[in-house]
Amino acid sequence: MKLHNNSNHCNSCKRCRNDGVDNGDALSFVSSMSFREDGQEHLLYTPPLNFAMVDNAIFRSGFPDVNNFSFLHSLGLRSIVYLCPEPYPEVNMEFLKNNGIKLYQFGIEGHKEPFVNIPNDAIREALQVILDVNNHPVLIHCKRGKHRTGCLVGCLRKLQKWCLSSIFEEYQRFAAAKARVSDQRFIEIFDITCFKHLPISFSCSKRCNQTKLT
Repeated sequence: MKLHNNSNHCNSCKRCRNDGVDNGDALSFVSSMSFREDGQEHLLYTPPLNFAMVDNAIFRSGFPDVNNFSFLHSLGLRSIVYLCPEPYPEVNMEFLKNNGIKLYQFGIEGHKEPFVNIPNDAIREALQVILDVNNHPVLIHCKRGKHRTGCLVGCLRKLQKWCLSSIFEEYQRFAAAKARVSDQRFIEIFDITCFKHLPISFSCSKRCNQTKLT
């Protein structure tokens, strides 16, 4: 991990989906248009590709560019979890510096099936960052917001006790025609036991636990 510090269909499936944030609803507050009122132009923010809310103060997307900076600024981000090995662009680094956002980089290579080796250690370290509420609000992104981001979010969903069918449904919604069996297999066998000592404070986990108690 590289840290850049810039501080200056079952009932359980339905429950998982209901407890999570609907990605369509998550986008209802954003737009990529501008409009004129009283002769003045008002900018409406442009989200990055594949942007969605994962949970309270946790977001996901593809790679943001300069057109997305105003939108990202509106989120009040403290951290970005970047899952690609390539260096972060200078213009993006300048944006992070100006807004006091920390960059956590985990260099996961982008591969295609059938020979894929997703590094467990990098996913575990990235989860540690996401689990730390001191890093919230946090944005997770790779290049397209599909495979690497999908694997990380899928492992987070396991911590939140989502059933696998709901985890895979969410993964496939973002990956679409490019969904990979290897990614879903990785999520399925990913071992979360080392995280069981950590309190999961996210809203999905709270509601799932309350449902079990009633």
